[in-house]
Amino acid sequence: MTTDATRAGVTEQALASLRGTADPRLRELLTGLVRHLHDFARETRLTQEEWEGAIGFLTATGRMCTDTRQEFILLSDVLGLSMLVETLSGDRAAGATESTVLGPFHMTESPVRALGDDIDLVGGGEKCVVSGRVRSADGTPLPGAVVDVWQADDKGFYDVQQPGVQPAGNGRGLFTTDAEGRFWFRTCVPAAYPIPTDGPVGGLLRATGRHPYRPAHIHFIATAEGHTPVTTHIFVAGGDYLDSDAVFAVKQSLVQDFAEADDPSLAREFGVANPFRHARFDLVLEQAV
Repeated sequence: MTTDATRAGVTEQALASLRGTADPRLRELLTGLVRHLHDFARETRLTQEEWEGAIGFLTATGRMCTDTRQEFILLSDVLGLSMLVETLSGDRAAGATESTVLGPFHMTESPVRALGDDIDLVGGGEKCVVSGRVRSADGTPLPGAVVDVWQADDKGFYDVQQPGVQPAGNGRGLFTTDAEGRFWFRTCVPAAYPIPTDGPVGGLLRATGRHPYRPAHIHFIATAEGHTPVTTHIFVAGGDYLDSDAVFAVKQSLVQDFAEADDPSLAREFGVANPFRHARFDLVLEQAV
């Protein structure tokens, strides 16, 4: 029997073509995708020229991706999809650290560092110490937990954005907690920064009248045996753009004071000049099911 590629018929044909998909979850995902894409095209009366423009935009987005830049993640971020997916899959036990987006700059392996090391290899900006403890949701400290850290410098750039200016691994560190689950490291207070705007995502922001800025923050991924990993940030309290993050990733529980500390003994322990900025951030993991 000859098929009829009408407005409704083509959708039914496309959906029918997926019924033989062996993986039930893949079948569910593709069926939903096709249904919503076709509904979107009908609802907006998508034109041929607009369809071609969208294909061109996605092609340009792919061409912008490199080993150290993920333009598709950036696109997902600015559309709010990254944060939505993280929220949908990030339900935590009571008291566990809230998750947020990975971001596009976790593209290189963080160098292994000793507790107390300085991850600011350039020496710019205001010095600070970040310390905390990784523990289970029931309060038990987690020795041997791994804390992956990365951040922009005091001017708002990641090492991968300035390969000729910043040494590889600047602003990054892979730490292992001590016998009491503690971690600490030295760094600079990060700056707010614009996400890259020299590619298709930047053009999208300009077309929609949006600014590209993210509030100042430090990224963390904490992992421990028998526990669910968490990807999160700490945001610098009082900074700009906390109410208008370009990727919609701010959660109030993750906004932390980088307060001035005046404690000579603590300064000696951390190996910094007194007074100094100090941010305290505990990472609370839920037990894996």
